Amino acid sequence: MTPSSAPSSWRDFPIEQQPVYPDQQHLQTVESQLCALPPLVFAQEIRNLKHNLAEVSRGKGFLLQGGDCAESFSEFSANKIRDTFKVLLQMAVVLTFAGRRPVTKIARMAGQFAKPRSADYEEIDGVSLPSFRGDIINSADTDPGDRIADPERMLRAYHQSASTLNLLRAFAQGGFADLHQVHRWNMSFVEASPSKQRYLKLSERIEDALAFMEVCGVTSQTAPTIRETQLFTSHEALLLNYEQALSRIDSFTGKSYNCSAHFLWIGERTRQLDHAHVEFFKHIENPVGVKIGATTRADELLRLIDALNPRNEPGRLTLITRMGADKLAENLPRLIRAVQKEGRELVWSSDPMHGNTVKSSSGYKTRQFDDILRELRQFFAVHQAEGSYPGGIHLEMTGEHVTECTGGAYRISDSDLATRYLTSCDPRLNADQVLELAYLIADAFIHVQPEPSP
Repeated sequence: MTPSSAPSSWRDFPIEQQPVYPDQQHLQTVESQLCALPPLVFAQEIRNLKHNLAEVSRGKGFLLQGGDCAESFSEFSANKIRDTFKVLLQMAVVLTFAGRRPVTKIARMAGQFAKPRSADYEEIDGVSLPSFRGDIINSADTDPGDRIADPERMLRAYHQSASTLNLLRAFAQGGFADLHQVHRWNMSFVEASPSKQRYLKLSERIEDALAFMEVCGVTSQTAPTIRETQLFTSHEALLLNYEQALSRIDSFTGKSYNCSAHFLWIGERTRQLDHAHVEFFKHIENPVGVKIGATTRADELLRLIDALNPRNEPGRLTLITRMGADKLAENLPRLIRAVQKEGRELVWSSDPMHGNTVKSSSGYKTRQFDDILRELRQFFAVHQAEGSYPGGIHLEMTGEHVTECTGGAYRISDSDLATRYLTSCDPRLNADQVLELAYLIADAFIHVQPEPSP
């Protein structure tokens, strides 16, 4: 794969949510260095993911996407990577069994460093500072000098992403993902949960299925699919200088791929049709996503779909709804109907996190578990009512035992938030909450899905 100049047309378009680099020559030097570095992911891996997502769009699979709100330079460790991967595996086992469909796992890891902000400046202790935009751009420290956008941070993000991918690939192929081990982790979760009886029956059915397979000779020793898995990576492609520098021309097809991740998405703040992010996405072959809020108009959505997937290619486009538990039931049906009427091929996925962010009485930004669960259940119910397929879920989550979202079986309250509120950006579901969510939506997942198309 060779460096690509194809995605450079975005530089001629208006752009939102970008840092101001005071030293443009330094920026160009770093971009040149990134262009010369090896790709983080490869074209065939990206094509494999697009094939999987095409199957999801046909109702023959399910998408599970999750990970940190924003990755951090300071909190980078093997244990943190392992624990998030572990909980993704645990969720996938529950959802695979419940839905009787393969689950495609995409981590918000190995590149999720940049974050959009509501304003260019924020006030801290009476001092106005440039907003923290993620470790790939500047520092969260309150020293004014640390808030200046530094291109060197892109190189650090690249090398941390490479290390993360190296470990994820080792976990995925080295036996860590063995189904029997993952199920034992789930049983430990169920045994310790205050809602044990609610989840025990499903877990016992999974255990019976594994035992039956073993009797039939399908074991970790005889079937690689039992002990190995596929994991793909993703992030919001916000910092286009970084994304262009890591785009490459595939020598087999001559097409341009963004090789910073397998899957990229555009946020709701940067999906303007005549702006740079949509323009950049038009010129890469990766499967891509776009966040869709409650105020999205049907005609606007159809124009966006046509811009990002003009050939109506299955697996190319995922719509990630982020509407809020109080708005989804009213606003999602009209969008589904418009897409169905025009025969658009795509994956519908639910982000139940961003539309349900509130400020707690203790002053912390948080999300309530019941609101997240309510939006997910509505997402499944609306698709069932419209004869559409609810293809995935997209979560901000961590394998750590943080206290950032309230509620769940362990009844985290406002007063508990300060105990382990570790996020540098948005509140995440912890390991217990995200597994509880998987078990609670399992019944909905079973009952609302149409039969896969032939």
